[in-house]
Amino acid sequence: MAYTVCSIKKKPVTYSETFIEKSNQHDEQIAAHQEKSYPIDTAYERKQVQVLQLINSYRILGHFKANLNPLYKENSTSIPELTLEYHQLTESDLKLEFDSGSLNTDDRATLKKILHILDQTYCHTICAEYMQISETTEKRWIQQKLESVISLPSIHYKARQRILRRLTAAEGLEKYLHTRYVGQKRFSLEGAESLIPLLDELVQSAATYNIKETVIGMAHRGRLNVLVNILGKTPAELFEEFEGKKDHGDYMGDVKYHMVFSSDILTPQSSMHLTLAFNHSHLEIVSPVVEGSVRARQERRFDQTGDQIIPIQIHGDAAFSGQGVVMETFQMSQSRGYSTKGTLHIVINNQIGFTTSNVSDARSTQYCTEVSKMQGKSIINAALIKFQP
Repeated sequence: MAYTVCSIKKKPVTYSETFIEKSNQHDEQIAAHQEKSYPIDTAYERKQVQVLQLINSYRILGHFKANLNPLYKENSTSIPELTLEYHQLTESDLKLEFDSGSLNTDDRATLKKILHILDQTYCHTICAEYMQISETTEKRWIQQKLESVISLPSIHYKARQRILRRLTAAEGLEKYLHTRYVGQKRFSLEGAESLIPLLDELVQSAATYNIKETVIGMAHRGRLNVLVNILGKTPAELFEEFEGKKDHGDYMGDVKYHMVFSSDILTPQSSMHLTLAFNHSHLEIVSPVVEGSVRARQERRFDQTGDQIIPIQIHGDAAFSGQGVVMETFQMSQSRGYSTKGTLHIVINNQIGFTTSNVSDARSTQYCTEVSKMQGKSIINAALIKFQP
């Protein structure tokens, strides 16, 4: 059998070049078809980008418009970045649907619905500052918790009843002490009684995460109320202290709102040990003391992840911004020798800190909690517990 070798004098073309050429021709045909059948609306695409920018603006600046001061009807602060005009959007765009991006709602929603979610979440009586956090997963977690319920979570009626009972107990104690022991120092919690149901919920929730101990540090204001309604000190024992009948042994002569107290309380899940640390007259000096106590307890329990013991610090707004030891405690909080793996800070604003009612006379920052941003922490502002004006 003979084989004939043919020499074809034609420019050789490789398979890959042929495939690329045909692919390019196919892509051009598809693009031409799409351009002919489905023209791209560049104006709409531009609006889509502006909607996403509007969402981000609310997350960053929405707290400036929130109604956080219960003494005023509403916050009249004007923030241009939160207006439609700033983002080149109009009232006629409210009915249009846009991709909602990372906003916790439907994948596509009308601009009107998006605005409603943003306004209720970030500009109502609860708002949050968290965009300074560098960890994206943490930011997404906060966004999901707030935006999914537009900062108005549904509370079961039994939980509402418990909150009412805690509020009633807090207010009732203050009224009784004011009536029975007229003129005696007691550093009332009046106006901020919602601290009691807040602490109660924190303790109950901590138990569900198998927390074994909670150490609380706080100044004078509200301390007696916390002792009775959270740590379980009996009212009779408190009344004896007001009447000078209580024998404190070696601590005789100290005032009742300086004393340490600890107890074991029962929760539906387990028993938890609560400690309210000593606090003498220097407002915030208890902060590093509590952190040191918690660190020692964690080492004793071999709790290297901070899953068994948590510190809770309760501050007044003026002291939080005015006392340097607060910043010093934050500065050391992440160091190897002092870290407790996280602290919950509650700042109460009774609007008379250091006898000043005007914020411009008390500090130079928008909020008293600005110092905490040095650690990239999230800040939840709420009018119901009067954190900040």
